[in-house]
Amino acid sequence: MIALVQRVARAQVDVAGGTIGAIGRGLLVLVCAEPGDDEAVADRLVAKLLKLRIFSDDAGKMNRSVVDVAGGLLVVSQFTLAADVSGGNRPSFTGAAGPELGRRLYERVVATARASHGEVASGEFGADMQVALVNDGPVTIPITLRP
Repeated sequence: MIALVQRVARAQVDVAGGTIGAIGRGLLVLVCAEPGDDEAVADRLVAKLLKLRIFSDDAGKMNRSVVDVAGGLLVVSQFTLAADVSGGNRPSFTGAAGPELGRRLYERVVATARASHGEVASGEFGADMQVALVNDGPVTIPITLRP
């Protein structure tokens, strides 16, 4: 499973001109399932997100998690994280899970996050989404987890 985590001052996702998910301070998490991923990988991703210490403490060191700062999570599916451009200029997405597995694992990430954390918003799997964010730092962290 691939995730791109951005520490944000605020973020929102819109579909068809309307906002379907928004957070203030927290993490925008773009998520892509890969073939071979399973629910255990999705659960490990959520555990990693909740413990990831990328918020500043009183000394200015990245030492606090989204839980520590009572921040939000905005989880958005993005199969393009699996893009392969090694063969030319047109990306190949064969490294992304198929739609059925991708949806199931994306929904697992969202459900597990909601069961474990107070503020969780999400995008809509397979939708044409517009994501707006104010990256705080900027801080952007790629995460890859394998079964």
